[in-house]
Amino acid sequence: MAVAGYSRPVLTADLVRLYPTLFHTAADGSWPTIREHGLLSTKGLLDRWEVEEPTRRELLTTVRARSTVLEHPQHGKAVVRDQGPLHEPTLSERLDGLSVQEWLALLNERVFFFLRRDRVMELVNARAYRQKPCVIISVDTATLIETYEQSIELARINTGFARPNVPGRRSRATFAPIAAYPHPAREDPSATRPTDVRELTVIGGVPDIMRHVVRVERVVDGEITLLT
Repeated sequence: MAVAGYSRPVLTADLVRLYPTLFHTAADGSWPTIREHGLLSTKGLLDRWEVEEPTRRELLTTVRARSTVLEHPQHGKAVVRDQGPLHEPTLSERLDGLSVQEWLALLNERVFFFLRRDRVMELVNARAYRQKPCVIISVDTATLIETYEQSIELARINTGFARPNVPGRRSRATFAPIAAYPHPAREDPSATRPTDVRELTVIGGVPDIMRHVVRVERVVDGEITLLT
């Protein structure tokens, strides 16, 4: 489905022009694992690490209050990050046509990228995360879309954030393919237009992440160190 007045190539080119670099945050120490196995969704990570029930069900169907370290005899350690910004009672009230478990399934099947560096820095410098070292992976928008466009969906909100004082409904329609996204033509990205893109998601993950990486940084208490 295309937006009236726009063709898919125009929308895609506009997205690449406005947001040439995408940003993903990962747990501290996770870069070697990501480099070897790719950038996996939570579901993909549990599959690769052969996580069994009931741990698997708990990680996929409940809001994760804390990060969980997985261990595998061949793959070593991996981290499933917490979902601290998801306040479950608020999330439940804001969902249209979905249960909390169904929303979590949508989140757990994909990986997430911010389209603006300032949004990433807001997250890593937030009070809840500032004292937790993390990794920022910057990737090339053009090559990622060229490879994964059929698996990419966009959202105008931070889909992993739900707090009582932040408005916003959520439904299956929160995620939309590039060709169906109401993306206005303009010269510069806007932080205020409701139709601007907040997240780019890739269903199933990015197993060939190294083809797209521009830069990898480690952030500790606001200090940034270049890893790659």
